[in-house]
Amino acid sequence: MDQSMNKSLRAVAFAAVLLTVALVSSGCNKLKARDQLNKGVQNYKSMHYESAIENFKNAVALDPKLSVAQLYLATAYAQSVVPGVDTPENNQNAEQAIAAFKKVIDDPKSDKQTRVASLKGIASIYFNQANGLAQSSSKNFDAAFQKLEQAKEYQKKIISEDPSDADAHYTIGVIDWTETFKPRMEARSKMGITKAEDPIKDKKACADLQGRNKPIVDEGINELQEAMKDRADYDDAMAYMNLMYREKADIECGDNGARSEDLKTADNWFQKTTETKKAKAEKQMQQSGIVLDSPQKK
Repeated sequence: MDQSMNKSLRAVAFAAVLLTVALVSSGCNKLKARDQLNKGVQNYKSMHYESAIENFKNAVALDPKLSVAQLYLATAYAQSVVPGVDTPENNQNAEQAIAAFKKVIDDPKSDKQTRVASLKGIASIYFNQANGLAQSSSKNFDAAFQKLEQAKEYQKKIISEDPSDADAHYTIGVIDWTETFKPRMEARSKMGITKAEDPIKDKKACADLQGRNKPIVDEGINELQEAMKDRADYDDAMAYMNLMYREKADIECGDNGARSEDLKTADNWFQKTTETKKAKAEKQMQQSGIVLDSPQKK
């Protein structure tokens, strides 16, 4: 056997050794990743979110293909975000959670259920951030509006994945009402209108408000209808239908007949909400075995 052949055989043998070492190392890393994942789950269940985050980060680093660890990491970050609190630390946690959820969404191996869960996580964070900005001492409504629009964007992405998701349709309706309420109240305040039943009589002010609010009101009503399509007892959606028709009434701009019809529709939705809530409460009491005493005949 010549010298060149010996060199070739040694090279092949060395490559085989390297491959074996790599496979063993890979297998060890996967086992370590699973161990970190399990520890993270335990810490998460015990509400030790900081420790859970470190465990999930370690799991992802050890095995980038362990997609469930990435989802848990995103969820743990999201859990550490305090709803409605506008602080640098809280906002950083929110950004980390959003980035982690996006990695799950972008993973080609993610199934529909996982993508929807991640989209909902992002939408919820943006919605809570909007509330925090609106309620903060500085009351940064412009920034709050931007966060609401981002929340709406992700709710629409949820619907693109699952058109029958009633909660996504409902949340868009809630956002739409939130976005129309403030401008309407500002317009009424400028006109000195204090009574809810009084219309905006200034034609220009009403036309300006109509131009801004009508597309959002129409969208909100449509989304709430979609939310109730397969959930006839969706009382929260009914409550917002009442509110949306009151927004609609204030942009009829001089059409008293249309305004009256809108207010009548709003009242009907309010009544339906009340009746549905009552029926659900009675059903829950029956299911829990609570029996209301009937008055005895004398």
